[in-house]
Amino acid sequence: MSNKNIDRNALEALLTNRFFFVPSFSIYGGVAGLYDYGPIGSALQQNLINLWRQHFVVEEDMLEMDGAIITPAEVLKTSGHVEKFTDFMCKDEVTLEVFRADHLVEAVFEARLESHELAKQLSQKLEVTEDKKKKSGALKPALLDESTVAEINEILAKIDNYNMKELGDIIVKYDIRNPATGNKVTPPVEFNLMFDSSIGPTGNLKGYLRPETAQSQFVNFSRLLEFNNQKMPFASAMVGKSFRNEISPRSGLLRVREFMMAEIEHYVDPNSKDHPKFQEVAHIKLNLLPANVQQSGSTQITAMSIGEAVSQKIIDNETLGYFLGRIFLFLEKIGIDNDRLRFRQHMSNEMAHYACDCWDAEIQSSYGWIECIGCADRSAFDLTVHSKRTKEKLVVRENLETPIVYDALVCNLNKKKFGPKFRQNAKPIQDKLESLSQEELAKAKEEISASGKFNLELNGAVHELTTDLMTVDMQTFKENVREYTPNVIEPSFGLGRILYSLIEHSYYTRMDSENRSVFKFNPLMAPFKVLVLPLLKNASFKPVLTQIARSLRSMGVPARVDDAASASIGRRYSRNDELGIPFAITVDFQTIEDGAITLRERDSTNQIRSDINTILDLVVKLVNGTEVWENVIKTHPVIEASAE
Repeated sequence: MSNKNIDRNALEALLTNRFFFVPSFSIYGGVAGLYDYGPIGSALQQNLINLWRQHFVVEEDMLEMDGAIITPAEVLKTSGHVEKFTDFMCKDEVTLEVFRADHLVEAVFEARLESHELAKQLSQKLEVTEDKKKKSGALKPALLDESTVAEINEILAKIDNYNMKELGDIIVKYDIRNPATGNKVTPPVEFNLMFDSSIGPTGNLKGYLRPETAQSQFVNFSRLLEFNNQKMPFASAMVGKSFRNEISPRSGLLRVREFMMAEIEHYVDPNSKDHPKFQEVAHIKLNLLPANVQQSGSTQITAMSIGEAVSQKIIDNETLGYFLGRIFLFLEKIGIDNDRLRFRQHMSNEMAHYACDCWDAEIQSSYGWIECIGCADRSAFDLTVHSKRTKEKLVVRENLETPIVYDALVCNLNKKKFGPKFRQNAKPIQDKLESLSQEELAKAKEEISASGKFNLELNGAVHELTTDLMTVDMQTFKENVREYTPNVIEPSFGLGRILYSLIEHSYYTRMDSENRSVFKFNPLMAPFKVLVLPLLKNASFKPVLTQIARSLRSMGVPARVDDAASASIGRRYSRNDELGIPFAITVDFQTIEDGAITLRERDSTNQIRSDINTILDLVVKLVNGTEVWENVIKTHPVIEASAE
């Protein structure tokens, strides 16, 4: 269910008026799905990135890199994005307005359920005749029979698991239309989400704006492994812009076409996905929504420790579980409400083509549950396909204390006859034979033994290979070095979605005569940490204000000075509470005499008073998280606040 307590219109007006973020190129009419961040939004985003780097890159000893934004088409063709990076799109048959099919179904069903609930409440409160019902028209169009309600709830629980045909059938069966016009919509079709580009003046080299940062990390795997002195496991990380040509951008920062991503690729031995620090997170309880629960038509959350979930194989392995725990701790650190956070497992149909298990960290906002972080076990897919395409070995070589001895089938070619026989096709045929699995080689050996020949299909043509050209034989091998392609655990963060969710979770209205808006950003995330202001406009205050602001900034504490003459002290406190500034230092006439200043805390509005050095020292500790306000007021008496 959506968070109904927030006045989203008031929030969005505040975000625009205070220039948190606004639609890009708005004086030209704007472009859907593109946003410009103002001073507050930019600072929040940078603080989010800095905390992400500290929490993951620094604390987990990851290798950070930065890759190109424009990606050659061949890379994304190999990774599967050209073929499979799609959503399902439908159009209003009259206006041609486009919709993402699953989002349209969700929006229409949620509106119907909401209307149904309102109608039920009205019918319970009012005892009216059937004639009055018809006259009012309030109840008739809204009420649904209970079987339909159950069907709709089941569809919503499984909405991410439907394929294109199934979505089309739902649209027809339940008469899903454009909510704005009432017009019918076309059957869903696939739409690739990548932005086309061309590289170079001729335009012959096709490219795309990257849809993710992962591929730059995968193609540089060998260099990263070498930099890490060949040690496994290890992780690479990258922060940067990505681009997806969203079908119908809506919901502010939640569905956009250009966005900031932060991605981690943790490379691990496929035979050992245990994590050395797993016990540090095993006790953490997560709100889990497993795939089997969704497939049963339910969205019932289960609170379970990570250790228990891994032992029951609900979460596939320790490393995946470890990163889910670290994600939880990160979101808690920045200020996300734990009660509005859940981890939803992907169902079979929605699982990415490369993943063997995947969980989304979903955060609840006024728009409902929104996927903000994906954490997938990508198996060895990416490194395998890039290696196969480029002939570069993207593998780990591990020296073995005890050699491995084993038997395997191999294809032996008579190259004196093989080359002249197939000429220009010889190399592709040889490559194909060398790529055959042990099962395929066993079948080839069986065919040759039975008929004296083996038919190999390649690019639509069949090539006959007789015993004078090739044989399939069992050979004994001894390996002193184990060579393997690592699996990859990938946490992928949509920073814009996390940021918007944090904004909603931090927003509240102060219960006073003016109902003033406040953002309760914690000191780590706050765009400015301290407001510095005079009690009123007076030239004698300026040197002290300047000294305090410079001292704070020199200690790495972003400070904002508000000495506007036209506003009262209370009004200045209030308009900076709207920016989420957690602390305010006030200079008054007494300061000029004895050097004492007041320190105000945003949410309680409590104030303490002491000398400048003591207050500045407290502020640094509060901002760095080594001190909390609850302890400060135990040792520094609260004074009577200035009128707010």
